[in-house]
Amino acid sequence: MKTALITGGSGGIGSAIAVGFAQAGCNVVIHCYKNKDSAKNLAKIICESYGVGALAVQADVADRESVNGMFDVVDSTVGTIDVLVNNSGIAQQKVFTDITESEWRKMMGVNLDGVFNCTQEALKRYMLKAHSGVILNISSMWGQTGASCEVHYSASKAGVIGFTKALAKEVGLSGIRVNCICPGVVMTDMMNNFDDRTINELKEETPLNMLGTPKNIADAAVFLCSDKAKFITGQVLGVNGGFVI
Repeated sequence: MKTALITGGSGGIGSAIAVGFAQAGCNVVIHCYKNKDSAKNLAKIICESYGVGALAVQADVADRESVNGMFDVVDSTVGTIDVLVNNSGIAQQKVFTDITESEWRKMMGVNLDGVFNCTQEALKRYMLKAHSGVILNISSMWGQTGASCEVHYSASKAGVIGFTKALAKEVGLSGIRVNCICPGVVMTDMMNNFDDRTINELKEETPLNMLGTPKNIADAAVFLCSDKAKFITGQVLGVNGGFVI
Protein backbone atom coordinates (compact mmCIF):
# COMPACT_ATOMS: atom_id res chain seq x y z
CA MET A 1 0.00 0.00 0.00
CA LYS A 2 1.43 3.38 -1.03
CA THR A 3 1.67 6.40 1.26
CA ALA A 4 1.05 9.98 0.15
CA LEU A 5 2.05 13.14 1.99
CA ILE A 6 -0.16 16.13 1.20
CA THR A 7 1.06 19.51 2.39
CA GLY A 8 -1.71 21.93 3.24
CA GLY A 9 -3.79 18.80 3.66
CA SER A 10 -6.31 20.27 6.07
CA GLY A 11 -7.47 23.00 3.64
CA GLY A 12 -10.15 22.85 0.97
CA ILE A 13 -8.16 21.43 -1.93
CA GLY A 14 -5.73 19.58 0.32
CA SER A 15 -8.40 17.75 2.28
CA ALA A 16 -10.12 16.70 -0.95
CA ILE A 17 -6.81 15.36 -2.26
CA ALA A 18 -6.23 13.45 0.99
CA VAL A 19 -9.68 11.87 0.74
CA GLY A 20 -9.10 11.07 -2.93
CA PHE A 21 -5.89 9.19 -2.18
CA ALA A 22 -7.57 7.34 0.69
CA GLN A 23 -10.41 6.30 -1.62
CA ALA A 24 -7.75 4.98 -4.00
CA GLY A 25 -6.36 2.80 -1.22
CA CYS A 26 -3.38 4.89 -0.11
CA ASN A 27 -2.25 5.72 3.39
CA VAL A 28 -2.13 9.49 3.82
CA VAL A 29 -0.06 11.94 5.83
CA ILE A 30 -1.97 15.19 6.26
CA HIS A 31 0.23 18.22 6.81
CA CYS A 32 -1.05 21.42 8.37
CA TYR A 33 0.53 24.71 9.41
CA LYS A 34 -1.70 25.90 12.24
CA ASN A 35 -4.96 24.00 12.45
CA LYS A 36 -3.80 20.63 13.72
CA ASP A 37 -7.25 19.86 15.18
CA SER A 38 -8.74 19.95 11.67
CA ALA A 39 -5.93 17.74 10.34
CA LYS A 40 -6.39 15.25 13.19
CA ASN A 41 -10.14 15.18 12.66
CA LEU A 42 -9.69 14.56 8.94
CA ALA A 43 -7.21 11.76 9.67
CA LYS A 44 -9.72 10.16 12.03
CA ILE A 45 -12.51 10.36 9.45
CA ILE A 46 -10.28 8.88 6.75
CA CYS A 47 -9.21 5.97 8.96
CA GLU A 48 -12.80 5.17 9.89
CA SER A 49 -14.26 5.64 6.43
CA TYR A 50 -11.70 4.10 4.08
CA GLY A 51 -9.74 1.56 6.11
CA VAL A 52 -6.34 3.11 5.42
CA GLY A 53 -3.79 4.71 7.70
CA ALA A 54 -3.85 8.47 8.22
CA LEU A 55 -1.51 10.70 10.20
CA ALA A 56 -1.67 14.45 10.93
CA VAL A 57 1.64 16.34 11.06
CA GLN A 58 2.38 20.00 11.67
CA ALA A 59 5.13 22.15 10.16
CA ASP A 60 5.98 25.49 8.58
CA VAL A 61 6.95 24.48 5.05
CA ALA A 62 8.86 27.74 4.60
CA ASP A 63 11.23 26.77 7.44
CA ARG A 64 13.68 23.97 6.65
CA GLU A 65 14.21 22.97 10.28
CA SER A 66 10.45 22.64 10.75
CA VAL A 67 10.18 20.56 7.56
CA ASN A 68 13.01 18.31 8.74
CA GLY A 69 11.13 17.77 11.98
CA MET A 70 7.99 16.81 10.05
CA PHE A 71 9.89 14.24 8.02
CA ASP A 72 11.49 12.89 11.20
CA VAL A 73 7.97 12.18 12.46
CA VAL A 74 7.16 10.47 9.16
CA ASP A 75 10.34 8.38 9.48
CA SER A 76 9.43 7.19 12.97
CA THR A 77 5.76 6.48 12.29
CA VAL A 78 5.07 5.78 8.62
CA GLY A 79 8.57 4.92 7.47
CA THR A 80 8.45 6.10 3.87
CA ILE A 81 6.63 8.32 1.39
CA ASP A 82 5.78 7.19 -2.14
CA VAL A 83 3.92 10.32 -3.25
CA LEU A 84 4.45 13.95 -2.28
CA VAL A 85 1.78 16.52 -3.12
CA ASN A 86 3.07 20.07 -2.62
CA ASN A 87 -0.23 21.81 -2.04
CA SER A 88 0.54 24.35 0.71
CA GLY A 89 0.02 27.89 -0.48
CA ILE A 90 -1.06 31.38 0.42
CA ALA A 91 -2.54 34.17 -1.70
CA GLN A 92 -2.95 37.92 -1.48
CA GLN A 93 -4.49 40.60 -3.70
CA LYS A 94 -2.51 43.82 -3.60
CA VAL A 95 -1.28 46.56 -5.93
CA PHE A 96 2.33 45.76 -6.80
CA THR A 97 3.78 49.03 -5.48
CA ASP A 98 2.08 48.43 -2.12
CA ILE A 99 3.55 44.96 -1.60
CA THR A 100 5.99 45.05 1.29
CA GLU A 101 9.29 43.23 1.33
CA SER A 102 8.04 40.99 4.13
CA GLU A 103 4.89 40.14 2.15
CA TRP A 104 7.00 39.26 -0.87
CA ARG A 105 9.27 37.05 1.20
CA LYS A 106 6.36 35.33 2.94
CA MET A 107 4.71 34.56 -0.40
CA MET A 108 7.91 33.10 -1.85
CA GLY A 109 8.66 31.31 1.41
CA VAL A 110 5.42 29.35 1.54
CA ASN A 111 4.65 28.92 -2.16
CA LEU A 112 8.13 28.29 -3.54
CA ASP A 113 10.59 27.61 -0.72
CA GLY A 114 8.05 25.18 0.72
CA VAL A 115 8.08 23.16 -2.49
CA PHE A 116 11.89 23.12 -2.46
CA ASN A 117 12.13 22.10 1.21
CA CYS A 118 9.60 19.28 1.12
CA THR A 119 10.68 17.92 -2.25
CA GLN A 120 14.34 17.81 -1.37
CA GLU A 121 13.65 15.92 1.86
CA ALA A 122 11.32 13.45 0.14
CA LEU A 123 13.90 12.78 -2.57
CA LYS A 124 16.85 12.40 -0.21
CA ARG A 125 15.09 10.28 2.39
CA TYR A 126 12.94 7.99 0.26
CA MET A 127 12.52 8.34 -3.48
CA LEU A 128 16.08 8.33 -4.76
CA LYS A 129 16.90 5.28 -2.62
CA ALA A 130 13.77 3.47 -3.77
CA HIS A 131 14.31 4.49 -7.40
CA SER A 132 10.63 5.35 -7.56
CA GLY A 133 8.17 8.01 -6.46
CA VAL A 134 5.84 10.73 -7.63
CA ILE A 135 5.93 14.44 -6.88
CA LEU A 136 2.92 16.57 -7.72
CA ASN A 137 3.05 20.35 -7.38
CA ILE A 138 -0.04 22.52 -7.14
CA SER A 139 0.53 25.82 -8.96
CA SER A 140 -2.17 28.11 -10.37
CA MET A 141 -3.45 29.35 -13.71
CA TRP A 142 -2.01 32.72 -12.65
CA GLY A 143 1.38 31.06 -12.64
CA GLN A 144 0.79 30.45 -16.35
CA THR A 145 -0.59 33.85 -17.33
CA GLY A 146 -0.06 36.27 -14.44
CA ALA A 147 -2.76 38.18 -12.59
CA SER A 148 -3.07 41.91 -12.03
CA CYS A 149 -2.74 42.83 -8.35
CA GLU A 150 -1.28 39.40 -7.63
CA VAL A 151 2.26 39.83 -8.91
CA HIS A 152 3.97 38.13 -5.97
CA TYR A 153 1.49 35.24 -6.02
CA SER A 154 1.81 34.85 -9.79
CA ALA A 155 5.60 34.94 -9.61
CA SER A 156 5.72 32.27 -6.90
CA LYS A 157 3.37 29.98 -8.81
CA ALA A 158 5.28 30.50 -12.06
CA GLY A 159 8.36 29.39 -10.16
CA VAL A 160 6.58 26.17 -9.22
CA ILE A 161 5.97 25.46 -12.91
CA GLY A 162 9.63 25.97 -13.80
CA PHE A 163 10.65 23.86 -10.81
CA THR A 164 8.41 21.04 -12.01
CA LYS A 165 9.76 20.94 -15.55
CA ALA A 166 13.42 21.14 -14.54
CA LEU A 167 13.18 18.53 -11.77
CA ALA A 168 11.28 16.10 -14.01
CA LYS A 169 14.24 16.10 -16.40
CA GLU A 170 16.70 15.58 -13.55
CA VAL A 171 15.06 12.70 -11.70
CA GLY A 172 13.40 10.82 -14.56
CA LEU A 173 16.25 8.31 -14.84
CA SER A 174 15.79 7.63 -11.11
CA GLY A 175 12.27 6.39 -11.79
CA ILE A 176 10.63 9.48 -10.30
CA ARG A 177 7.86 11.45 -11.99
CA VAL A 178 7.18 15.15 -11.38
CA ASN A 179 4.04 16.91 -12.58
CA CYS A 180 2.05 20.05 -11.88
CA ILE A 181 -1.62 21.01 -11.68
CA CYS A 182 -2.70 24.60 -12.32
CA PRO A 183 -6.17 25.07 -10.83
CA GLY A 184 -8.51 27.72 -12.10
CA VAL A 185 -11.12 29.42 -9.92
CA VAL A 186 -11.92 26.89 -7.21
CA MET A 187 -14.45 27.56 -4.48
CA THR A 188 -12.34 27.38 -1.32
CA ASP A 189 -11.72 29.71 1.62
CA MET A 190 -9.34 31.68 -0.60
CA MET A 191 -12.45 32.97 -2.40
CA ASN A 192 -13.96 34.45 0.76
CA ASN A 193 -12.57 37.89 -0.06
CA PHE A 194 -14.49 38.04 -3.35
CA ASP A 195 -18.06 39.32 -3.46
CA ASP A 196 -20.89 37.52 -5.28
CA ARG A 197 -20.68 39.86 -8.27
CA THR A 198 -16.99 39.11 -8.81
CA ILE A 199 -17.56 35.36 -8.40
CA ASN A 200 -20.38 35.45 -10.96
CA GLU A 201 -18.17 37.37 -13.38
CA LEU A 202 -15.45 34.75 -13.01
CA LYS A 203 -18.03 32.05 -13.70
CA GLU A 204 -19.18 33.85 -16.85
CA GLU A 205 -15.57 34.15 -18.05
CA THR A 206 -15.13 30.38 -17.74
CA PRO A 207 -16.07 28.56 -20.99
CA LEU A 208 -17.73 25.72 -19.07
CA ASN A 209 -19.77 28.37 -17.18
CA MET A 210 -18.96 26.81 -13.83
CA LEU A 211 -16.41 27.22 -11.08
CA GLY A 212 -14.20 24.44 -9.84
CA THR A 213 -14.55 22.33 -6.74
CA PRO A 214 -11.76 20.84 -4.61
CA LYS A 215 -12.82 17.40 -5.84
CA ASN A 216 -12.10 18.44 -9.43
CA ILE A 217 -8.48 19.07 -8.42
CA ALA A 218 -8.33 15.93 -6.30
CA ASP A 219 -9.50 13.71 -9.16
CA ALA A 220 -6.76 15.06 -11.40
CA ALA A 221 -4.17 14.68 -8.64
CA VAL A 222 -5.01 11.04 -7.96
CA PHE A 223 -4.82 10.25 -11.68
CA LEU A 224 -1.44 11.94 -12.20
CA CYS A 225 0.03 10.09 -9.22
CA SER A 226 -1.37 6.71 -10.27
CA ASP A 227 0.15 4.01 -12.47
CA LYS A 228 -2.33 5.05 -15.16
CA ALA A 229 -0.13 8.12 -15.64
CA LYS A 230 3.21 6.30 -15.52
CA PHE A 231 4.30 7.76 -18.88
CA ILE A 232 3.47 11.33 -17.85
CA THR A 233 6.13 13.56 -16.32
CA GLY A 234 7.18 17.20 -16.52
CA GLN A 235 3.66 18.20 -17.52
CA VAL A 236 1.47 21.10 -16.44
CA LEU A 237 -2.23 20.26 -16.36
CA GLY A 238 -4.70 23.12 -16.30
CA VAL A 239 -7.84 22.22 -14.37
CA ASN A 240 -9.67 25.47 -14.95
CA GLY A 241 -12.86 24.94 -16.94
CA GLY A 242 -11.21 26.49 -19.99
CA PHE A 243 -10.46 29.82 -18.29
CA VAL A 244 -6.87 29.56 -19.55
CA ILE A 245 -6.32 27.73 -22.83
